[in-house]
Amino acid sequence: MPTELSNVEVRARMSHGTSSDAIYEMVARVLRGRSVQGDILIDVGCGQGHLWHYVGDRCKKYLGVDAVKYQGLPPEIEFCLHDLNENQVSLPAATADVVVSVETIEHLENPRAFFRELTRLTKPNGWVIVTTPNQLSFLSLLTLLVKRRFNAFQDVHYPAHITALLEVDLRRIAAESGLERIEVEYSQRGRMAFSRYHYPRFISRLLPRLCSDNILVIGRKLGTHA
Repeated sequence: MPTELSNVEVRARMSHGTSSDAIYEMVARVLRGRSVQGDILIDVGCGQGHLWHYVGDRCKKYLGVDAVKYQGLPPEIEFCLHDLNENQVSLPAATADVVVSVETIEHLENPRAFFRELTRLTKPNGWVIVTTPNQLSFLSLLTLLVKRRFNAFQDVHYPAHITALLEVDLRRIAAESGLERIEVEYSQRGRMAFSRYHYPRFISRLLPRLCSDNILVIGRKLGTHA
């Protein structure tokens, strides 16, 4: 295996520890729409901690987990260093009311093991949220047709992006991990093919799957934890 593939920090830093505002806004919208809040929120793959500015008011304590601790991480975030391809995070089971992972699962070797870990960290009746690139957008489908690869998984994204998941994969993995009330949402922001411009908001709202660059799955952990 090439050296860069085994260098976790190099791969992690390819994303610069940040995502687009539209993704953070999607997470905030989903939490707000379901009146989700609690004592503890864990941001797994927290990067520079930008999500905290959008959802930090929905919890009393905010924990961040990542393979890299970036400079400028908000001091309000209690940080845990962990390679997400390796075993369990060093936090007890059923720690958080909400566990969120933004644009991280596509970087990992085993999405099912990762989803199970997110569920382990979640309290009974707590929520798990995962976002990732939307492979079924018009741009991604067109790229697949022309280049035989999804738009977010081209050579320029490798080896940071290694695991492409479809909506059906996310639903199946969430259910296999013990989540219920599983729903999918879209960022409602997507780049138009052959252009640097994005779809007008009314179009992306009308056709969210085709006109969104990113997808979100949310599920609730019911019952008692193992």
